[in-house]
Amino acid sequence: MSWSLCSLKLRRWYYCARHAFYHPEASAEQPLASSTSAMAPLRECWQHSHSCGGADWRQQEFLVVDTETSALEIASGELLSVGWVVIRDGRILLGSAEHWLLKPQNSVGESATIHTLRDCELDAGLTEAELMRRFLQAAAGRALVFHHAGLDLAFLNRITRRLYGAPLLLPVVDTLQLEKRNLERRNRPLEANALRLANCCKRYNLPLSKAHNALTDALATAELLLAQVSYKGKGVKLRDLIA
Repeated sequence: MSWSLCSLKLRRWYYCARHAFYHPEASAEQPLASSTSAMAPLRECWQHSHSCGGADWRQQEFLVVDTETSALEIASGELLSVGWVVIRDGRILLGSAEHWLLKPQNSVGESATIHTLRDCELDAGLTEAELMRRFLQAAAGRALVFHHAGLDLAFLNRITRRLYGAPLLLPVVDTLQLEKRNLERRNRPLEANALRLANCCKRYNLPLSKAHNALTDALATAELLLAQVSYKGKGVKLRDLIA
């Protein structure tokens, strides 16, 4: 098992043990098995996570995710929408694609000019609890894939900490970091915006959707990951992809 995967398991156990200590109704001896606490949805997702770093990457299912937010800074921004699609056996399952809007606490303001989401559309969005229930069900047993994982995870982890008292702690693949490593190996200079999703896709001659939302970007990220793995050649292991 790679160190990053081992670290995830240790951190999960820490949060479960801490939750059991402060919530005696949870099982102290088997904190991962308790299903009666508020942390249960996240624990159940963790129980399905059995990633093996040394396995062929095709043996792992992936949930490719993208988000839209009202700002890039976690301190002032809110999560507005999430889109995702599944990769199984090295193929994108279009039938698994989902796109959800989240009802924010504040007006989106001028950020609507970027993500095109309006307050009137978001008013009918899901609550954080409803969104995370769907998201954790989709993520169970899968590694997450993002383009610029740090930004998306910051907003998702804020919600899981608020709801469940712990971050997601799932295996993560970051196509931005994979592309950065690919360029560095080829001694290619990192020009301005070279790692933007559109420019990364263009490098592999991938088609770009004119529409821009969380789902279309998730689909583009899925296509980018498959192109990156193909570029690596045969024998790619899960540990070669995980951030």
